[in-house]
Amino acid sequence: MLTRRAVLRLLGGLALSGSATSAYAAWVEPAWRLRVQRWAVTPARWPPGLRLRLAVLSDIHIGPPWMTLDRLTRIVARTNDLGADMILLLGDYEAGHPFVREKVPLAGVAHVLSGLSARLGVRAVLGNHDWWHDRQAQMTRRFPPQMGRALRDAGIILLENRAERVETPSGAFWLAGLGDQIAFAISGGAPVGVDDLPGTLAQVTDDAPVILMAHEPDIFPKVPARVAVTLSGHTHGGQLRLFGWSPVVPSAYGNRYAWGHVEEAGRHLIVSGGLGCSIVPLRLGVPPEITLVELGA
Repeated sequence: MLTRRAVLRLLGGLALSGSATSAYAAWVEPAWRLRVQRWAVTPARWPPGLRLRLAVLSDIHIGPPWMTLDRLTRIVARTNDLGADMILLLGDYEAGHPFVREKVPLAGVAHVLSGLSARLGVRAVLGNHDWWHDRQAQMTRRFPPQMGRALRDAGIILLENRAERVETPSGAFWLAGLGDQIAFAISGGAPVGVDDLPGTLAQVTDDAPVILMAHEPDIFPKVPARVAVTLSGHTHGGQLRLFGWSPVVPSAYGNRYAWGHVEEAGRHLIVSGGLGCSIVPLRLGVPPEITLVELGA
C-alpha cells in the first residue's frame, strides 16, 4: 500500500536528484498537466457493430491549490468535448492528502460534475477516500456516505453493487458498478470492503456484454470471463512512474495493475492514472489524465 512515509522517501530522493525535477513533480505535473489517454480494445465475443466510446474520470481528489473547482470545471469541459457515448466516474472525489489549503464542499464538487454530458449519460461509483473521510459512515457503515449523497442530489446515477442494462441503436450492454473494496479503515487490521461481485453480476440477465466499474483494480483476478472489460483507478499509476515502473503502488499486486491496459487469460482491465494525488501532492511520469476507452473500434 502507498504510505506517506514511502512517498516522503521518494520526495527526498527527488530533492537530491535536482530542484528542477522536484518542482516539476510537486507542482507542474500534478497541478497543470492534463492528457487524454486513449485505449482501443475489442474483447472476445464483443458484438459486431457495437462501438462504444467511454470517457473515464478517476481519483479527482479535490483540494486547492492542486485541484480546484475551476480546474475541475475545465476538466469537465474537455471531457465533454471528447464526444463520449457515456462518462464514467470511478471514485475518490475527496482529497487524499493533508496538504490542501481548504476543504471544498462536496455539493460544489458534485455540482461541477453534473455539468458532464454524454448521450448515454453519466454513471459513478465511490472510492475508498469517499468512505474514509466520512466519520459517520465509518461508524455506522451505512450507505451512502456524504459524497454519494452529493452525487445523487446533483442527478448523477450511483451504481453501488448494481448492474443496469443500457440500450444503444447498435446493441445493448450491461454496466455494473462495484462497491468499494476497502471502504472501512479498521484500526490495527486490514480494511473491510462493501463490494459484492457475485451479487452485482447476478443482476445480469442476458448475454449482452458487461462493463465493470471497480475503484480498486485488485478485484480483477476474481472477475470472470463473462465481463468484457473492467475499468479501475485508485493507483494513480503509482504517482511516480519511470520507464514503465512505479516504486510504490497502492495494490497488493504492485506494478501488475499499476496503470494502463492489462490483458490476462483473455480478460481486459484498464487502470486510469487518475487526476489528483493521494498521501502527498506528487506526480512524475504519470500526468493527470482523462481516460478514453474505445470498445469495438
